Amino acid sequence: MAAARLLLLRSGRPEPLSFSQSVCGLLGARPGPTHCGLKRGQLVLSDRPFPGASARLPLQRPPFCPFAALDQQPGAPGAELPTNRGVDLGVAVILQSSDQTVLLTRRTRTLNVSPNLWVPPGGHVELDEESAYPPRLSWGLPRYHHIVLYLLVISQESQQQLQARIQPNPGEVSAFMWLGPDVAAAVAASEDGTETPRHLPQDLPPSVPAVELGEDGGARPLALPTSTLLRTTPAVADSQERVSTGTKFALRLWLQHLGSVTPLSRGSGAPSDPGPAKEEQNVDPLPPGPGI
Repeated sequence: MAAARLLLLRSGRPEPLSFSQSVCGLLGARPGPTHCGLKRGQLVLSDRPFPGASARLPLQRPPFCPFAALDQQPGAPGAELPTNRGVDLGVAVILQSSDQTVLLTRRTRTLNVSPNLWVPPGGHVELDEESAYPPRLSWGLPRYHHIVLYLLVISQESQQQLQARIQPNPGEVSAFMWLGPDVAAAVAASEDGTETPRHLPQDLPPSVPAVELGEDGGARPLALPTSTLLRTTPAVADSQERVSTGTKFALRLWLQHLGSVTPLSRGSGAPSDPGPAKEEQNVDPLPPGPGI
């Protein structure tokens, strides 16, 4: 079993978590910020301050989190869950251009985990909400369990300049796009698991420009229907194209960040709060969130 990348500080000492444990549940599943710190490549979380904690980040899970559902079922089939690994750690980057758009990529439909989802670019540390796949217990027992750490990277280059240097892997990415604040706000408002749908703006564009990648590496313009980005996680398993729950969480935090930055400092390349990455002045940590 690989060394644990995620530790929870309990009883004064950090402990690795088993696959079936809900991180949010152990921390009280409360919306308040969680204390965290990096130690030798490991992310340490606690509901209380501790030596070495460098930031307080919101930790959240969707209402339909399968690990929360398993906690509420005394006879849950725990023996059928993976026993050879714990909770993994993933990192996703919210890349903001100088013209205040952010980059999203669409995972290919052939991937085993979260196919056809729109997410920020990112990956695993080893192999800003708690993440599981499948995302709902009604889809089947979870096979993957992550905490996803979202990082906001503010660039002084425009989306055209950045796009000229982007080289997505066609084996993992089938399309990408740059999302502006207006559409991002509508996407973030289409929150998964809510009882009643939110009222969305009526003046949204019918489609959003994107770039679709072919298996040969070629690219072509794509007019992606805005309605595709507003879909929520269905109750039954499918690979329908949509924005992941964690991405919506990260977009809400990004919009809050934009609202907290004065017009004079916008586009300067310096975030309002560099947080724990003090030596990287263009990196601002967004909290862990759901990657599903």
